[in-house]
Amino acid sequence: MTLNANNASPSKAHSNTPRTGQQYSIRYGDYSAVITELGATLRRLDFRDKNIVVPFDDNEVVPCCNGYVLVPYPNRLEDGAYDFDGEHYQLPIDEASRQTALHGDGYRHMWVLESLTESSVTLSWRVPGIIGYPFDVIVTVTYTLGAEGLTMTTVAYNNDTKPAPWAFGIHPWLSNGSQATDPDDIEAANALCKLTLPCDSHVTASPDRLLPTGVEPVEGSVYDLRGNPSLEGRPFDDAWTSPIRDHDGNTTAVFTRPDGLQISLTGDDTINAWQVCTATGFPEGHHPSGVAVEPMTAYANALRSGKNLVSIEAGASYGTTIHYQARQY
Repeated sequence: MTLNANNASPSKAHSNTPRTGQQYSIRYGDYSAVITELGATLRRLDFRDKNIVVPFDDNEVVPCCNGYVLVPYPNRLEDGAYDFDGEHYQLPIDEASRQTALHGDGYRHMWVLESLTESSVTLSWRVPGIIGYPFDVIVTVTYTLGAEGLTMTTVAYNNDTKPAPWAFGIHPWLSNGSQATDPDDIEAANALCKLTLPCDSHVTASPDRLLPTGVEPVEGSVYDLRGNPSLEGRPFDDAWTSPIRDHDGNTTAVFTRPDGLQISLTGDDTINAWQVCTATGFPEGHHPSGVAVEPMTAYANALRSGKNLVSIEAGASYGTTIHYQARQY
């Protein structure tokens, strides 16, 4: 049977919808944001019309994991394989060159809109019945803008009859303030930025697969970002742990641009690690004009190593709150 062009054409509703799905725009005071139906992804976040995160077109493939919600695990999983509660599981390999599964599965799916107001949006996703992660977990993400910035609250509810393994992170590329597209120009703009990362330990990793091999103190090394150094001569795709916390248990990274915009990214007491990627060596078109600063409840290989991995009991929930704030100096 042969279908003619008319029979094969999609509905107008599908062809007119961006490939990242519906776009949910929220605003409050100096802040505005757009969240996509695909992956509950933060597509843009602006302060006084300046980009806080590197935006991307709503109809293109999401570049470099911009704005991803990393669930049910962040970063890399060695060979895509892990054991949990006496059972062995195998996830698909996403990163063929390193033979790893990468950044969970939530970014691949359209999320369900639960509520939308002028300043807030809530989306949810129920993990589908997949062999590599057969746990019935329902994830809800709420983005809320206020006078002090953007608050993102993520809650995982275990709808299953057995415990579920869980780790969480996000993948924002903080904008360096330039509109550069050439990788060399982006690197030059990044070098003018400063980053405070309040962590006492750096996670060592294998150079070929970027999988954890151990932990070392940052003292006296290029990985010591506690004193707000510039990023000149600091190419990273690394994780840090042993976060320094305030009296509420929060940990805050601060990214300062040469245009005077300072971006604070604060994670609550569930955030145990940070990843920083400068995209050094990435080709044009895959090199966002900024630096990825990623708060995580656990760093790479958590499903396999068990380090900071959470086991959510049946009928229980686990939540994490992250806050973005911008100041102009």
